[in-house]
Amino acid sequence: MTSATHDAPAHNAPAHDAPALTARTALSLPHTHVDTIFVDGAWQPSQGTGRNPVTDPATGEVWGSVPDGTPEDVDAAVGSAQRAFQGEWPKLSPSERAAYLIRIAEEVEKRAEELSLTNSRENGSPVSESAGAAANAAGIFRYFATLAGYLEREDVRPFPRGGGESVVRRDPLGVCALIAPWNFPINLVVIKLAPALLAGCTVVIKPASPTPLSIRVIIDAVAAAGVPAGVVNLVTGSGRLGDVLVKHPGVAKVAFTGSTPVGRKIAAACGELLRPVTLELGGKSSAIVLPDADLDAMSEVLIRSSMRNTGQTCYISTRILAPASRYDEVVDMVTATIAAGKQGDPLEPDTVFGPCATESQYRTVLEYVESGLAEGARATTGGRAASLSGGLEQGYFVEPTVFADVTPDMRISREEIFGPVITILKYDTVDEAVALANNTEFGLGGLVFGSDEAAALAVADRMDTGSVGLNFFASNHAAPFGGRHDSGLGTEYGIEGLNAYLSYKSIHRKV
Repeated sequence: MTSATHDAPAHNAPAHDAPALTARTALSLPHTHVDTIFVDGAWQPSQGTGRNPVTDPATGEVWGSVPDGTPEDVDAAVGSAQRAFQGEWPKLSPSERAAYLIRIAEEVEKRAEELSLTNSRENGSPVSESAGAAANAAGIFRYFATLAGYLEREDVRPFPRGGGESVVRRDPLGVCALIAPWNFPINLVVIKLAPALLAGCTVVIKPASPTPLSIRVIIDAVAAAGVPAGVVNLVTGSGRLGDVLVKHPGVAKVAFTGSTPVGRKIAAACGELLRPVTLELGGKSSAIVLPDADLDAMSEVLIRSSMRNTGQTCYISTRILAPASRYDEVVDMVTATIAAGKQGDPLEPDTVFGPCATESQYRTVLEYVESGLAEGARATTGGRAASLSGGLEQGYFVEPTVFADVTPDMRISREEIFGPVITILKYDTVDEAVALANNTEFGLGGLVFGSDEAAALAVADRMDTGSVGLNFFASNHAAPFGGRHDSGLGTEYGIEGLNAYLSYKSIHRKV
């Protein structure tokens, strides 16, 4: 596959700045090669000899490695978690477990700088993004700690016809496999780990192979918080190891965030085993711009809502649906906003757009860019590998790209790209806009931009998706987050996310 080599059409918006990677010259960036996994409360050597390299996507440099784990490693980790589940952890009161969550949050915050730098070197997230990872993770632990009272509240339900009542118990499921992706390698683990621990479960974590080092910082925080040995375990390796973990007979529940194709395989395995599973998968979300939308206000939230983390965010609305009456205005605003964002070294504090996280994803994104051009879409900014514009030759940089004149049948309109690409489609009526937003196999996020909040809410109610933002988008730790259709099964966050780690027992008695 060749990279797109066309010259982007002239436009009034400024061109992307493409500086050399200068931030690294002022930093001492160590190489990190480790030989251990975390089992039974300690860092222990892997039972295999294979290595999983870690590459900085901004430079292409291999700067670290971890064990490419073995089935024996998984056996050891699951066995450790099983023993811990038979021990004191599930017998503690929810309030006692909540106290551990608070201590973990405090320990995570102490490691904020290390966490941010490691995260950015693993997947290229700008430090402006990764700098908030520790605070967000700590916030998740603290939120779930507040739900201890929900678990401790006595739940007695009278028989509808009288004569008896049922005491409803909430029991932890057991050993949980937590499998995370590479785009947000910390918080997409923590949103599983925090409710699992509060529920009384024990866990085995398997991070994505490109991002296995930053999660070790969280494990160190867990250990420093005094969490009993075996409650939290970590194995590293390829997707093959994840498959071993999903199918392990000692696992009681699987929680996975990642691509829809992999999610289907995990769902099939869990269905065969009658094993509970939570899947947060892909998306192709739409932002409906209503005719009365304030485009200046929209521009202020556009990058976070539609190209967060260089477009490598599951819920962002990468399809913008604009009314025909204001189509050119919307195209101009989106183009100018995206083109003004600095692309460069993710370790520079003012960088907005970094590289694609992996070489494979870089090639995938370029393939989508080429398909958009071949099918007649117009790149109003970007549209090629950033190396072609100079200054970013070493890493996996694709210029942030905006496509206008996009039609619903184009691949870039239908398929998840997971990179810095926005498409802008035209609609004539609000009914058509809703139909376009719902004409997808996915259903994860969405946005409605409009000055009349009641009208915007009415449109949001018609969108067939798990979450919708009105004039902005942000996840709420207290509200359920999950996808419909090909975007997943089950929910995370909120009480609903906690319930995913519980099994129910009804004890019936006469009164």
